[in-house]
Amino acid sequence: MSSPSKRRDMDVMKLMMSDYTVETINDGITEFNVEFHGPKESLYEGGVWKIRVELPDAYPYKSPSIGFLNKIFHPNVDELSGSVCLDVINQSWNPMFDLLNVFEVFLPQLLLYPNPSDPLNGDAASLMMKDKNQYEQKVKGDYLTTMADVHVTKILYVAILLLSENVKPVTVSYLLFHDAEYCERYAKKENVVGTPKDESDDEISEEEFSGQSDSDDEVVGHADP
Repeated sequence: MSSPSKRRDMDVMKLMMSDYTVETINDGITEFNVEFHGPKESLYEGGVWKIRVELPDAYPYKSPSIGFLNKIFHPNVDELSGSVCLDVINQSWNPMFDLLNVFEVFLPQLLLYPNPSDPLNGDAASLMMKDKNQYEQKVKGDYLTTMADVHVTKILYVAILLLSENVKPVTVSYLLFHDAEYCERYAKKENVVGTPKDESDDEISEEEFSGQSDSDDEVVGHADP
């Protein structure tokens, strides 16, 4: 039987090699964010969420911690913390499960089959049972972040970044396909490229200007022979 650390490394690598975008935190593999798309034929189809994953030291014998970072309107997801009410993760987790099961089976089932009788979001559960049409409208209209929204936000962020200051040479394509946390990381003051050449040029130009002004005055002050 493999050790928990080897199993953890293998499961994270499998997830990274899949179709999911995985962003590690602090260059480790115990905490990371995963880009998750709403399942087809659900109210959440077309939506994109960033899922925070934290792996305990005892993983896979202890279940991972799963939470939504951006907003979602769902009876079984806490609107403030993003924590998930999912029995297979919280109560009946089995070491045979892995991270791919979480993102390919458990979370899609959660969005496909909400359970308003065991809610973490009482407002969503109540609205789903009383007025399903209004519930669907709220899910799709107010709480659905699409890939278009994500890309527009990133493009605007990069545009502002490039206009505001000289950033250490990082390609625009890299910034466009990484989240704002990475953009901010590369936009920190200590990573901004200095321009000593430009500053020295400015100083020289001022001295030259002063010298040129004096020489011009001297020329003007002498009469033609």
